[in-house]
Amino acid sequence: MLNRLCTFVTLFFLGIFGVVTPSVSAAESDDWALARGTPESTGATKSRVPDQPSVVWEFQADEAIEATPIVAGNRVFVADVMGKLYAIDRKTGKEIWSHNFDTGFVAAAAVRGDHLVIGDIEGNLYSIVAETGQVTWQKATEGEINGSAAFFKENVLVASQDGKLYCFKGDDGAIEWTYQTDDQVRCSPTIAGDRTFLGGCDGRLHMVDLETGEAASEPIPLGGPTGSTPAVDGDVAILPIMDGAVLSLDWKTGKELWRFVDPNRPQEYRSSAAISGDTVVVSSQNKQVEAISLKTGKSKWRYVMKRRADASPVISKDDVWIAATDGRLIRLSLDEGTERWVYEIRGSFVSSPAIAGGQLFAADDNGVVRCFSK
Repeated sequence: MLNRLCTFVTLFFLGIFGVVTPSVSAAESDDWALARGTPESTGATKSRVPDQPSVVWEFQADEAIEATPIVAGNRVFVADVMGKLYAIDRKTGKEIWSHNFDTGFVAAAAVRGDHLVIGDIEGNLYSIVAETGQVTWQKATEGEINGSAAFFKENVLVASQDGKLYCFKGDDGAIEWTYQTDDQVRCSPTIAGDRTFLGGCDGRLHMVDLETGEAASEPIPLGGPTGSTPAVDGDVAILPIMDGAVLSLDWKTGKELWRFVDPNRPQEYRSSAAISGDTVVVSSQNKQVEAISLKTGKSKWRYVMKRRADASPVISKDDVWIAATDGRLIRLSLDEGTERWVYEIRGSFVSSPAIAGGQLFAADDNGVVRCFSK
């Protein structure tokens, strides 16, 4: 069953030849340019949404959207499941441009400077001019792309269900190197320093030297497969696995620091963790949101939803945001897990929200993108 599940489902870099930003625990810019907010995939930002946000605008795409909106400058980028990519004006919610790729997208775009990159369900990776929508290059992998791309120096990284991590040159898409795992990879590459981190269906955490494309150390056994993106805070990597555990790993030594398992009911984790300060937040397929101490691995609080959340949690300052399949966008206190605000739609949220500059952007399975602000 688990193997079958694996089969399916900031400061900007300066220009296309950018430089790597310093490691930070939360995004500090007015943008959300990567699917999990930061290169370290913390899913956290220091930006805070107003206490009682209102819908400022709505945009209607042609089909369902299952990937996080990406916010860069005055544009919001979303892609629907039938292969149409949209650039939306951040202030007005009006379409700037769109491009139909006749395929399908379940992964979010990623933006660096004046270019965005995005992978599709047929394994193609596209580099696109953010201002115009012009495709500058297209390269193929041998499997479906489920995770967003990442950047290191001038290079673009993307993982594929063919089990490989690909490193392409940003200017022309030429392959720099590939790294092979033993099974499918469905996550986004996480970047910390000169290392990238991958959780795989082979049940291991892979750490790859970004300069050489070689394993930086022996992969760390997880005890089960994962499709989640690792979240890294300093020397610690947090990774949920499908077999019902959340792991804290010292990636420098390969030591397991703690393993959280619900003592009352087995959980299944398919989404990624968010980290802010001493708090790790995860959501399970059994309708539970859990806050765990980063230091001890002990539960801080638990919130039970009406239905599950397939989307990964997002932390903004002292709030936790959960986009649930019952159509509720839920705001919880980071300290206590108490419910602060709820917005409900007719439909379902599958993707995580993006938070930038005091605004929240959320997309649903009816293809509606909403901007929340004052």
